[in-house]
Amino acid sequence: MTAKVTLSFSDETIEEARQYAKRDGMSLSAWIDQAAREKALREVFAAHAAAVGRARLDIETAALADAQEAAMVDAALLGRRPSAA
Repeated sequence: MTAKVTLSFSDETIEEARQYAKRDGMSLSAWIDQAAREKALREVFAAHAAAVGRARLDIETAALADAQEAAMVDAALLGRRPSAA
């Protein structure tokens, strides 16, 4: 599913985005979509890593948390329901 939105960017930002999209052989829309997804994933995983660090979880618990986090990311970004772990 695709949503049409109106966004505003600085001239410098949009020109750089156009150059990167062209370099990557992508449309500007696809490149911005990918950039936003990558940023969202970094935010989610950084928060998760910080929580694991604060809790000082053991390796097995951390691995389970990683699997649960991946399911949550899939649900948020891909519209899938989180699977029961």
